[in-house]
Amino acid sequence: MVMPVKNEARNLPIVFRSLHGWIDEVVLADGRSVDDAVAVAKECCPDIKIVHQTGSGKGGGKMPTSAKTRHRKMALRLAEAFVTDPVGVVRALPGHISMQVWHDDVANDSEPSWYEHMHELLGAPWPCPEAGQVNAVLSETAARLAARGLAVGRQTYGGYSDGDVSLGRAVWCAVRHMRPTMVVETGVARGVTSRIVLEALDRNDHGRLWSVDLPHPFDHSIHEETGAAVTEALLPRWNYVEGSSRRRLPQMIRDVRQVDVFIHDSLHTARNTRFEMDHVAAVMPQGGVMLVDDISTHDGFVTFTRDHAEFRAIVCPSADGQGQFGVAVKTSRNHPCVL
Repeated sequence: MVMPVKNEARNLPIVFRSLHGWIDEVVLADGRSVDDAVAVAKECCPDIKIVHQTGSGKGGGKMPTSAKTRHRKMALRLAEAFVTDPVGVVRALPGHISMQVWHDDVANDSEPSWYEHMHELLGAPWPCPEAGQVNAVLSETAARLAARGLAVGRQTYGGYSDGDVSLGRAVWCAVRHMRPTMVVETGVARGVTSRIVLEALDRNDHGRLWSVDLPHPFDHSIHEETGAAVTEALLPRWNYVEGSSRRRLPQMIRDVRQVDVFIHDSLHTARNTRFEMDHVAAVMPQGGVMLVDDISTHDGFVTFTRDHAEFRAIVCPSADGQGQFGVAVKTSRNHPCVL
Protein backbone atom coordinates (compact mmCIF):
# COMPACT_ATOMS: atom_id res chain seq x y z
CA MET A 1 0.00 0.00 0.00
CA VAL A 2 1.26 3.49 -0.94
CA MET A 3 0.41 6.16 1.66
CA PRO A 4 0.91 9.77 0.49
CA VAL A 5 1.37 12.12 3.46
CA LYS A 6 2.36 15.66 4.25
CA ASN A 7 2.49 16.87 7.85
CA GLU A 8 0.29 14.02 9.16
CA ALA A 9 2.28 13.11 12.29
CA ARG A 10 -0.77 13.54 14.49
CA ASN A 11 -3.00 11.26 12.40
CA LEU A 12 -0.56 8.48 11.51
CA PRO A 13 -0.85 6.51 14.79
CA ILE A 14 -4.63 6.31 14.29
CA VAL A 15 -4.18 5.08 10.74
CA PHE A 16 -1.64 2.40 11.59
CA ARG A 17 -3.80 1.06 14.42
CA SER A 18 -6.58 0.50 11.87
CA LEU A 19 -4.52 -1.66 9.52
CA HIS A 20 -4.66 -4.80 11.69
CA GLY A 21 -2.22 -6.69 9.49
CA TRP A 22 -4.33 -6.65 6.34
CA ILE A 23 -1.67 -4.74 4.35
CA ASP A 24 1.44 -6.69 3.28
CA GLU A 25 3.72 -3.68 2.75
CA VAL A 26 3.45 0.05 3.37
CA VAL A 27 5.32 2.69 1.37
CA LEU A 28 5.19 6.21 2.79
CA ALA A 29 5.37 8.87 0.06
CA ASP A 30 6.35 11.93 2.05
CA GLY A 31 5.48 15.25 0.41
CA ARG A 32 8.14 17.37 2.14
CA SER A 33 6.62 17.18 5.61
CA VAL A 34 7.96 19.70 8.10
CA ASP A 35 6.57 17.88 11.14
CA ASP A 36 7.64 14.48 12.51
CA ALA A 37 5.52 12.44 10.05
CA VAL A 38 8.43 10.26 8.86
CA ALA A 39 9.72 9.55 12.37
CA VAL A 40 6.23 8.72 13.63
CA ALA A 41 5.65 6.40 10.67
CA LYS A 42 8.89 4.53 11.39
CA GLU A 43 7.95 4.21 15.04
CA CYS A 44 4.51 2.84 14.18
CA CYS A 45 5.77 0.54 11.42
CA PRO A 46 9.49 -0.32 11.63
CA ASP A 47 9.41 -2.11 8.24
CA ILE A 48 7.90 0.85 6.37
CA LYS A 49 9.62 2.07 3.21
CA ILE A 50 10.06 5.83 2.88
CA VAL A 51 10.02 7.66 -0.46
CA HIS A 52 10.79 11.38 -0.42
CA GLN A 53 8.98 13.19 -3.23
CA THR A 54 10.72 15.94 -5.17
CA GLY A 55 7.48 17.63 -6.26
CA SER A 56 5.28 19.73 -4.02
CA GLY A 57 2.28 18.44 -2.07
CA LYS A 58 1.15 14.84 -1.91
CA GLY A 59 1.99 12.93 -5.07
CA GLY A 60 4.36 15.15 -7.07
CA GLY A 61 5.59 13.76 -10.39
CA LYS A 62 5.50 13.91 -14.18
CA MET A 63 2.38 12.92 -16.14
CA PRO A 64 0.25 14.22 -19.03
CA THR A 65 -1.63 17.44 -18.26
CA SER A 66 -5.16 15.93 -18.32
CA ALA A 67 -4.14 12.98 -16.16
CA LYS A 68 -2.14 15.26 -13.87
CA THR A 69 -5.18 17.49 -13.35
CA ARG A 70 -7.42 14.52 -12.64
CA HIS A 71 -4.96 12.98 -10.19
CA ARG A 72 -4.37 16.35 -8.52
CA LYS A 73 -8.11 16.69 -7.90
CA MET A 74 -8.29 13.19 -6.46
CA ALA A 75 -5.22 13.82 -4.31
CA LEU A 76 -6.91 16.93 -2.94
CA ARG A 77 -10.03 14.94 -2.11
CA LEU A 78 -7.90 12.31 -0.40
CA ALA A 79 -6.05 14.91 1.62
CA GLU A 80 -9.25 16.62 2.76
CA ALA A 81 -10.96 13.34 3.60
CA PHE A 82 -7.86 12.06 5.41
CA VAL A 83 -8.05 14.90 7.90
CA THR A 84 -11.64 14.12 8.92
CA ASP A 85 -11.73 10.34 8.38
CA PRO A 86 -8.18 8.88 8.18
CA VAL A 87 -9.28 5.32 8.95
CA GLY A 88 -11.99 5.35 6.29
CA VAL A 89 -9.60 6.69 3.66
CA VAL A 90 -6.91 4.11 4.41
CA ARG A 91 -9.42 1.26 4.21
CA ALA A 92 -10.86 2.47 0.90
CA LEU A 93 -7.59 3.47 -0.79
CA PRO A 94 -6.26 0.01 -1.82
CA GLY A 95 -9.47 -0.79 -3.68
CA HIS A 96 -9.48 2.63 -5.30
CA ILE A 97 -5.92 2.18 -6.57
CA SER A 98 -6.71 -1.28 -7.95
CA MET A 99 -9.72 0.08 -9.82
CA GLN A 100 -7.60 2.59 -11.76
CA VAL A 101 -5.44 0.01 -13.55
CA TRP A 102 -6.28 -1.81 -16.78
CA HIS A 103 -4.81 -5.30 -16.60
CA ASP A 104 -3.96 -6.60 -20.06
CA ASP A 105 -3.41 -10.06 -18.60
CA VAL A 106 -7.06 -10.39 -17.55
CA ALA A 107 -8.88 -8.32 -20.20
CA ASN A 108 -10.78 -10.49 -22.68
CA ASP A 109 -11.68 -9.64 -26.24
CA SER A 110 -15.04 -7.90 -26.31
CA GLU A 111 -17.74 -9.39 -28.46
CA PRO A 112 -18.86 -6.90 -31.15
CA SER A 113 -22.30 -8.53 -31.44
CA TRP A 114 -22.80 -8.71 -27.66
CA TYR A 115 -26.21 -7.00 -27.72
CA GLU A 116 -27.71 -9.54 -30.11
CA HIS A 117 -26.01 -12.43 -28.27
CA MET A 118 -27.45 -11.22 -24.97
CA HIS A 119 -30.96 -11.25 -26.41
CA GLU A 120 -30.35 -14.76 -27.70
CA LEU A 121 -29.38 -15.95 -24.19
CA LEU A 122 -32.42 -14.20 -22.71
CA GLY A 123 -34.72 -15.73 -25.29
CA ALA A 124 -35.80 -12.19 -26.15
CA PRO A 125 -36.86 -10.90 -29.60
CA TRP A 126 -34.29 -9.44 -31.96
CA PRO A 127 -34.09 -6.75 -33.26
CA CYS A 128 -34.94 -5.44 -29.82
CA PRO A 129 -38.23 -3.51 -29.67
CA GLU A 130 -37.01 -1.73 -26.50
CA ALA A 131 -34.13 0.20 -28.12
CA GLY A 132 -36.10 3.42 -28.58
CA GLN A 133 -37.47 3.37 -25.04
CA VAL A 134 -34.10 2.98 -23.33
CA ASN A 135 -32.62 5.82 -25.41
CA ALA A 136 -35.44 8.08 -24.23
CA VAL A 137 -34.83 7.14 -20.58
CA LEU A 138 -31.09 7.81 -20.93
CA SER A 139 -31.79 11.24 -22.44
CA GLU A 140 -34.30 12.12 -19.71
CA THR A 141 -31.82 11.03 -17.03
CA ALA A 142 -29.02 13.16 -18.48
CA ALA A 143 -31.36 16.14 -18.69
CA ARG A 144 -32.44 15.73 -15.06
CA LEU A 145 -28.83 15.73 -13.88
CA ALA A 146 -27.93 18.64 -16.13
CA ALA A 147 -30.76 20.66 -14.60
CA ARG A 148 -28.95 20.30 -11.27
CA GLY A 149 -25.66 21.32 -12.83
CA LEU A 150 -24.31 17.77 -12.81
CA ALA A 151 -22.32 16.42 -15.75
CA VAL A 152 -22.76 12.83 -16.92
CA GLY A 153 -20.04 10.40 -17.99
CA ARG A 154 -16.56 9.37 -16.98
CA GLN A 155 -14.82 10.90 -13.94
CA THR A 156 -17.81 13.19 -13.27
CA TYR A 157 -18.70 11.84 -9.82
CA GLY A 158 -15.74 12.78 -7.66
CA GLY A 159 -13.33 11.09 -10.06
CA TYR A 160 -15.59 8.09 -10.55
CA SER A 161 -17.91 7.47 -13.50
CA ASP A 162 -21.64 7.16 -14.08
CA GLY A 163 -23.06 3.96 -15.53
CA ASP A 164 -21.98 3.42 -19.15
CA VAL A 165 -24.57 3.85 -21.91
CA SER A 166 -24.08 0.30 -23.19
CA LEU A 167 -24.39 -1.11 -19.69
CA GLY A 168 -27.57 0.94 -19.31
CA ARG A 169 -29.04 -0.62 -22.45
CA ALA A 170 -28.15 -4.10 -21.22
CA VAL A 171 -29.75 -3.42 -17.83
CA TRP A 172 -32.91 -2.04 -19.43
CA CYS A 173 -33.33 -5.05 -21.70
CA ALA A 174 -32.62 -7.54 -18.90
CA VAL A 175 -35.34 -6.00 -16.74
CA ARG A 176 -37.90 -5.41 -19.48
CA HIS A 177 -37.54 -8.82 -21.13
CA MET A 178 -37.13 -10.96 -17.99
CA ARG A 179 -39.74 -9.12 -15.86
CA PRO A 180 -37.89 -9.80 -12.57
CA THR A 181 -39.52 -9.75 -9.17
CA MET A 182 -36.31 -8.84 -7.37
CA VAL A 183 -33.41 -6.77 -8.70
CA VAL A 184 -30.31 -6.15 -6.56
CA GLU A 185 -27.55 -3.68 -7.36
CA THR A 186 -24.36 -2.70 -5.56
CA GLY A 187 -23.18 0.86 -6.07
CA VAL A 188 -25.56 3.76 -6.70
CA ALA A 189 -23.61 7.04 -6.93
CA ARG A 190 -25.97 9.47 -8.65
CA GLY A 191 -28.34 6.65 -9.56
CA VAL A 192 -28.13 6.54 -13.37
CA THR A 193 -28.36 2.74 -13.46
CA SER A 194 -30.86 2.77 -10.59
CA ARG A 195 -33.09 5.09 -12.63
CA ILE A 196 -32.94 2.75 -15.62
CA VAL A 197 -33.91 -0.26 -13.50
CA LEU A 198 -36.75 1.58 -11.76
CA GLU A 199 -38.17 2.94 -15.02
CA ALA A 200 -38.14 -0.57 -16.50
CA LEU A 201 -39.81 -2.05 -13.40
CA ASP A 202 -42.41 0.69 -13.50
CA ARG A 203 -43.25 -0.07 -17.12
CA ASN A 204 -43.44 -3.76 -16.22
CA ASP A 205 -45.74 -2.78 -13.33
CA HIS A 206 -43.89 -5.46 -11.37
CA GLY A 207 -40.79 -5.91 -9.21
CA ARG A 208 -38.56 -4.03 -6.74
CA LEU A 209 -35.00 -2.75 -6.68
CA TRP A 210 -32.76 -3.20 -3.64
CA SER A 211 -29.54 -1.16 -3.71
CA VAL A 212 -26.46 -1.39 -1.50
CA ASP A 213 -24.34 1.72 -1.68
CA LEU A 214 -21.30 3.11 0.11
CA PRO A 215 -21.26 6.85 -0.67
CA HIS A 216 -18.08 8.37 -2.08
CA PRO A 217 -15.33 7.53 0.46
CA PHE A 218 -13.09 10.48 -0.42
CA ASP A 219 -15.52 13.35 -0.98
CA HIS A 220 -18.32 13.77 1.54
CA SER A 221 -19.41 17.02 -0.12
CA ILE A 222 -21.05 15.11 -2.99
CA HIS A 223 -23.01 12.69 -0.84
CA GLU A 224 -26.06 14.86 -1.45
CA GLU A 225 -25.85 13.81 -5.13
CA THR A 226 -26.58 10.18 -4.24
CA GLY A 227 -29.55 8.96 -6.27
CA ALA A 228 -30.04 12.36 -7.92
CA ALA A 229 -31.15 10.74 -11.19
CA VAL A 230 -34.11 8.96 -9.55
CA THR A 231 -37.47 10.74 -9.65
CA GLU A 232 -39.86 10.80 -6.70
CA ALA A 233 -42.44 8.84 -8.67
CA LEU A 234 -40.08 5.85 -8.77
CA LEU A 235 -39.21 5.79 -5.06
CA PRO A 236 -42.01 3.37 -3.99
CA ARG A 237 -40.22 0.54 -5.83
CA TRP A 238 -36.79 1.29 -4.34
CA ASN A 239 -35.08 0.08 -1.16
CA TYR A 240 -31.78 1.91 -0.59
CA VAL A 241 -29.37 0.43 1.99
CA GLU A 242 -26.28 2.43 2.90
CA GLY A 243 -23.05 0.57 3.63
CA SER A 244 -20.47 -1.66 1.99
CA SER A 245 -21.64 -4.76 0.15
CA ARG A 246 -19.42 -6.92 2.35
CA ARG A 247 -21.40 -5.77 5.40
CA ARG A 248 -24.87 -5.35 3.90
CA LEU A 249 -25.27 -7.77 0.97
CA PRO A 250 -25.41 -11.10 2.87
CA GLN A 251 -28.28 -9.93 5.08
CA MET A 252 -30.06 -8.39 2.12
CA ILE A 253 -29.90 -11.68 0.26
CA ARG A 254 -31.34 -13.46 3.27
CA ASP A 255 -34.16 -10.93 3.31
CA VAL A 256 -35.08 -11.07 -0.39
CA ARG A 257 -34.36 -14.85 -0.70
CA GLN A 258 -34.17 -14.75 -4.51
CA VAL A 259 -32.36 -12.41 -6.92
CA ASP A 260 -33.57 -12.45 -10.52
CA VAL A 261 -31.29 -9.68 -11.86
CA PHE A 262 -28.05 -8.55 -10.22
CA ILE A 263 -25.98 -5.47 -11.13
CA HIS A 264 -22.45 -5.01 -9.78
CA ASP A 265 -21.14 -1.45 -9.92
CA SER A 266 -19.42 -1.01 -6.55
CA LEU A 267 -15.76 -1.68 -5.67
CA HIS A 268 -14.27 -3.14 -8.85
CA THR A 269 -11.68 -5.55 -7.46
CA ALA A 270 -11.48 -9.30 -7.99
CA ARG A 271 -12.06 -9.99 -4.29
CA ASN A 272 -15.15 -7.81 -4.00
CA THR A 273 -16.63 -8.84 -7.35
CA ARG A 274 -16.29 -12.54 -6.52
CA PHE A 275 -17.74 -11.95 -3.06
CA GLU A 276 -20.84 -10.35 -4.52
CA MET A 277 -21.30 -12.72 -7.46
CA ASP A 278 -20.80 -15.86 -5.37
CA HIS A 279 -23.35 -14.72 -2.78
CA VAL A 280 -25.94 -13.79 -5.40
CA ALA A 281 -25.41 -16.96 -7.45
CA ALA A 282 -26.58 -19.03 -4.48
CA VAL A 283 -30.07 -17.46 -4.67
CA MET A 284 -30.39 -16.85 -8.41
CA PRO A 285 -32.90 -18.99 -10.29
CA GLN A 286 -32.44 -20.42 -13.75
CA GLY A 287 -32.87 -17.59 -16.24
CA GLY A 288 -31.37 -15.04 -13.82
CA VAL A 289 -29.00 -12.39 -15.15
CA MET A 290 -25.86 -10.75 -13.74
CA LEU A 291 -24.49 -7.53 -15.20
CA VAL A 292 -21.00 -6.69 -13.93
CA ASP A 293 -19.34 -3.37 -14.71
CA ASP A 294 -15.62 -2.64 -15.18
CA ILE A 295 -14.39 -6.23 -15.56
CA SER A 296 -11.16 -5.22 -17.36
CA THR A 297 -9.45 -4.13 -14.14
CA HIS A 298 -9.42 -7.59 -12.51
CA ASP A 299 -10.12 -11.28 -13.17
CA GLY A 300 -13.11 -11.62 -10.84
CA PHE A 301 -15.72 -11.98 -13.59
CA VAL A 302 -13.60 -14.41 -15.59
CA THR A 303 -12.85 -16.69 -12.65
CA PHE A 304 -16.50 -16.66 -11.56
CA THR A 305 -17.75 -17.78 -14.96
CA ARG A 306 -15.07 -20.47 -15.11
CA ASP A 307 -16.06 -21.77 -11.68
CA HIS A 308 -19.82 -21.65 -12.36
CA ALA A 309 -20.64 -23.80 -15.37
CA GLU A 310 -24.32 -22.97 -15.00
CA PHE A 311 -23.72 -19.45 -16.36
CA ARG A 312 -23.20 -18.38 -19.97
CA ALA A 313 -21.06 -15.25 -20.19
CA ILE A 314 -20.50 -12.40 -22.63
CA VAL A 315 -17.74 -9.77 -22.50
CA CYS A 316 -19.16 -6.47 -23.71
CA PRO A 317 -17.39 -3.24 -24.77
CA SER A 318 -18.35 0.03 -23.13
CA ALA A 319 -19.92 2.63 -25.42
CA ASP A 320 -16.75 4.75 -25.47
CA GLY A 321 -14.42 1.77 -25.85
CA GLN A 322 -12.55 2.58 -22.64
CA GLY A 323 -13.72 -0.40 -20.61
CA GLN A 324 -15.68 -3.64 -20.52
CA PHE A 325 -18.64 -5.05 -18.66
CA GLY A 326 -19.85 -8.61 -18.38
CA VAL A 327 -23.21 -10.31 -18.76
CA ALA A 328 -23.75 -13.75 -17.21
CA VAL A 329 -27.04 -15.60 -17.71
CA LYS A 330 -27.86 -18.63 -15.57
CA THR A 331 -28.96 -21.37 -17.95
CA SER A 332 -28.48 -24.87 -16.53
CA ARG A 333 -25.84 -26.74 -14.54
CA ASN A 334 -25.04 -28.98 -17.48
CA HIS A 335 -24.33 -26.15 -19.90
CA PRO A 336 -20.64 -25.19 -20.14
CA CYS A 337 -19.79 -21.56 -19.48
CA VAL A 338 -18.15 -20.00 -22.51
CA LEU A 339 -16.20 -16.74 -22.68
